[in-house]
Amino acid sequence: MKRKLLLWDIDGTLITTQRAGRRALARTLKVIFSIDSDLSFLEMAGRTDPFIIQQIFKNFGITTTEKATHDFFEAYFGFLQEELSTAGGSMHPGILNILELARQRADISQGLLTGNLERGAKIKLVQYDLWRYFEFGAFGNDGATRNDLGPQALRRATKLHGVDFTPDNVFVIGDTPHDIACGKAIGAKTIAVATGGSSLEELQAAEPTAVLKDLSDAKAFFRIVDGGKI
Repeated sequence: MKRKLLLWDIDGTLITTQRAGRRALARTLKVIFSIDSDLSFLEMAGRTDPFIIQQIFKNFGITTTEKATHDFFEAYFGFLQEELSTAGGSMHPGILNILELARQRADISQGLLTGNLERGAKIKLVQYDLWRYFEFGAFGNDGATRNDLGPQALRRATKLHGVDFTPDNVFVIGDTPHDIACGKAIGAKTIAVATGGSSLEELQAAEPTAVLKDLSDAKAFFRIVDGGKI
């Protein structure tokens, strides 16, 4: 039996935080640099945290230094925790059921493939009691470009499970064309879900393996994973 690997995006795929991350970034910008902005110019969907910070610093003419970046993220994590506690976010439909069913299968391993820094990813998923489903992941810590993250996820999966996952048994699940491109970069299959910032049409244009409105139908999801007809 070949082992399958599911690599999950977080924001827009597993959960919605009702823009808690954007508000936390805006609060950080104001506290650290005395700049008041709603960050409406910022494209966040499918991007990594380091890339997002680079864009913020560039937009406001902030010199990027190791200290400035460190101080910004330290403040951001605190504000993120606060925002999540009052944001009224939630898991997307069917997520908990699919994660639980996947965990019960001996032929499936699950990990994260997310642009969030690892600390931010944990803060978000602990809030919704989902962190426990993931033994490993690739995070924004691993590179500012999302396509850099896939190879790291595969290396960690192989090290943890002692399995050489073949591309036809790896599935990257996300809600943006960036997630689809990231999966294709490692030769993986891709499952796109229209629960985030991209429409069904936008996702279909990126040519994933499969596109779903959401993940409320577990049978349909596992039919794709198990190589059946969509």
